Amino acid sequence: MDKPIYVLNGPNLNLLGEREPHIYGHETLADVERRCVGRATGHKLAVHFFQSNYEGALVEKVHEARKQAGGIIINPAGLSFGSIPLYDALKMFDGPKVEVHISNIHQREEIYHRSLVSKTANVVICGAGAFGYELAVDAMQHLLTRKSGA
Repeated sequence: MDKPIYVLNGPNLNLLGEREPHIYGHETLADVERRCVGRATGHKLAVHFFQSNYEGALVEKVHEARKQAGGIIINPAGLSFGSIPLYDALKMFDGPKVEVHISNIHQREEIYHRSLVSKTANVVICGAGAFGYELAVDAMQHLLTRKSGA
């Protein structure tokens, strides 16, 4: 694969390992990045890993991905449920998209049940903890292989 997969992370994910570990676990975002890179390497995929607490920065990364990425894995965090700009940007990305959430958003408060981003995603993974990112890389490999006809 000549284009990397973008792994994009939204607000507060920089605090993984510290923020509500009973919900999000004890792994840090650096741990998640290492796991993604390791899994992607096994699939001969490159990873561009990015986190921002700012909606506009994530929108800009999705715009960049339109020309630079083979696919997007995104944990939009709280932006999942109300960011129309992020939703619109993801709609404009033609490659495969995998949405991932560490917690099972459907077992949480009702405000977390309706992700706008899910409407753009080929695959949605939630509730598998940080391991969900590795599942997302596997799903991305499958989607990219299917797209290329290999």
